[in-house]
Amino acid sequence: MAGKFEIKTSDKGTLSFALKAGNGEIIAVSQQYANLNACKKGINSVKRNAPIAKIEDQTEGEVITVTNPKFEVYADKKGEIRFRLKARNGQVVVTGEGYKAKAGCLKGIESIRRNAPDAEIVIID
Repeated sequence: MAGKFEIKTSDKGTLSFALKAGNGEIIAVSQQYANLNACKKGINSVKRNAPIAKIEDQTEGEVITVTNPKFEVYADKKGEIRFRLKARNGQVVVTGEGYKAKAGCLKGIESIRRNAPDAEIVIID
């Protein structure tokens, strides 16, 4: 089963999307967008940038900065390891869930790379 982008409208009328793997698990979620066109542009940014984005590991002592597009791997306030995908313009396009170990986070990034390019777009009512 292929991955898919699911677009949902919030109670406030803004839109966001989630990238789901073929098994239905959420891999990453977006920010809020004002309209459907902007939301679809965000999805297209993930499709374009995820396969070519380098990884910048901010959990190590000395961070080696890489250029955008990139996946930033970082530790959150709870000590969980997370990632965010930044587009060429530096905007955060999607963020991932918290992982207990960096290996799980890196698997999440690989899942985005595999699923995003060919994922269909579905609008959820």
